[in-house]
Amino acid sequence: MILSSAIAMESEVAALIVEALHLEMAPEDIAPDAPLFGEGLGLDSIDALEIALAVSRRYGFQLRSDDERNGQIFASLRNLAAHIEKNRVQ
Repeated sequence: MILSSAIAMESEVAALIVEALHLEMAPEDIAPDAPLFGEGLGLDSIDALEIALAVSRRYGFQLRSDDERNGQIFASLRNLAAHIEKNRVQ
């Protein structure tokens, strides 16, 4: 049950990223473990801000720009989805 919940959250967050950034790709094309920045999707700091805004609107908590864990949180779709699952307002 936990695994299917994690996969569902990854799919939901992938769709949020595609929607928020107006990416011309399908959410399922974002590999869960691929880097979101640099060699992976090639996102930049402006994209991170857009994602953070979309996350706060949808899930009810803030991703702070001064959080020392941001490198880890935004490392991959899987990491971001797990962080959202852990911190979202139910």
